[in-house]
Amino acid sequence: MRGRADGLLLAFSWLTVLPVRGPENVDRHAAGRAIARAPIVGLALGGTCAALVWVSITTGLSPLLSGLIGVAAAALLTRGMHLDGLADTADGLGCYGPPERAREVMKSGSTGPFGVAALALVLGIQAASVGQLAQLHMWWAIVFVSVIGRVSVVLACRRGIDAAAPTGFGALVAGTQSTALVAVWTGVATAMSVYIRPDRSWHGPLVVVVVLALAVILTRHCVRRFGGLSGDVLGAGIETTTALAAIGILVGS
Repeated sequence: MRGRADGLLLAFSWLTVLPVRGPENVDRHAAGRAIARAPIVGLALGGTCAALVWVSITTGLSPLLSGLIGVAAAALLTRGMHLDGLADTADGLGCYGPPERAREVMKSGSTGPFGVAALALVLGIQAASVGQLAQLHMWWAIVFVSVIGRVSVVLACRRGIDAAAPTGFGALVAGTQSTALVAVWTGVATAMSVYIRPDRSWHGPLVVVVVLALAVILTRHCVRRFGGLSGDVLGAGIETTTALAAIGILVGS
């Protein structure tokens, strides 16, 4: 029981700005427990985002502006680190050379044109889609896209995935998630998605399958390109999966 609590505290400590302290000694076992609870963090962040968007719209703000506020709040609550990972990953994928060169670009500390374009595109999609979901009163969907974004992290850290470097965040979490845990979270996300569009109960599960499949493909490509998994790739996976899930839910609405 203590290990489970430590894993949840570490997950919130790593993935949010909340003043939460996890265990003092973090090894791969502790890191794996934290990653396994990342979707719970997504549930809390998604609920907060949905609440802020609801308040914004209630006070008379437009759906688009409300969506921007919700997305901005999510970025602040996560220290912007997932967005940093998205920008670094885009720059790494956009450069030429071997994996070592790509990793150097990602660690440079500056954001190049590919990173800027990725940020603008993904944030724009998220804000517009969250605003439209709110306009359609699909509040549960706003929560859900945050959860499935973190489910993609569990899939990315499944066994058989190596880290890009012997040290760092990737080295702590790569290959820590069992096939059974991946299946459990995929099942939970599928069950949650059924209630997004009650009139089309098949729509949400279809979005889960397609979006998580795309997340696996993206992670696999990044692992090949960079020589393994890194924290930047996980951040990019969260942001892109969130955006794609929101688009998928809105299709046909």
